[in-house]
Amino acid sequence: MIKKGLKVRVLTGKDRKKEGEVIEIDRSNNRAKVKEINMVKKHVKTTKEKKGGIFPKESFIHLSNLKLVDEKAAKKKEAKKI
Repeated sequence: MIKKGLKVRVLTGKDRKKEGEVIEIDRSNNRAKVKEINMVKKHVKTTKEKKGGIFPKESFIHLSNLKLVDEKAAKKKEAKKI
């Protein structure tokens, strides 16, 4: 089960084989936001309080395209190689 704060690997799409930490989950739509993965450009209009511009931000990715990375198993594999 994928939860906030866990490390995951992307299986498909433009960011395939990249790893990152889950920062937000939308259970009703089966989607998650992963840090520095699936970046999109958000166009923000200038207001009295904020300056506008184009800002990069993470977008949601479907849970079926994510795989949980087991850090314990990865450490065991590294130990065997040495």
